[in-house]
Amino acid sequence: MNKLVPCLVVSALLASALPAGAHTDEYFESVKAPHGGQLRMTGPYHMELVAKGGNLTVYVTDHADNPISVDGGLAKANIENGSTKTQVNLHPVGSNILGGSGNFSLTPSTVVIVFMKLPNQDGYAARFMPLKPKPDPSERPQEDPSKADGGEHHHHHHPPKH
Repeated sequence: MNKLVPCLVVSALLASALPAGAHTDEYFESVKAPHGGQLRMTGPYHMELVAKGGNLTVYVTDHADNPISVDGGLAKANIENGSTKTQVNLHPVGSNILGGSGNFSLTPSTVVIVFMKLPNQDGYAARFMPLKPKPDPSERPQEDPSKADGGEHHHHHHPPKH
């Protein structure tokens, strides 16, 4: 009995750490985003950034890809192009959509950092490189076979909802 409690505590801590590795930036680079943007995980949310022609659109979902209401939320995007920095305020424009526009240009090295604060929630940030070239799927490293059948690393994919 004395050994059981510490084992349970360690097991619980290890189990809680596993889902965090399931949604790495590398994982999101390998899946197609529902709106054609770039996906990132931040806290309990997934964010998809679509950046086109001076407009930014951010779709917010939970880890099961269910829409998260952004009503009453505050958000901004910092766009970094080398030494040039531009800030764009983002406002709710749909149930789970934040949008804004500004005078900026995008290159493959442009970094966009989205900061979001929803009512009664902690604030979260995600780092995007919307024009970064996607990796060639044929050059992706093969997954360790010991992890493919329920091992310690877990990836899951949800089909886009239409």
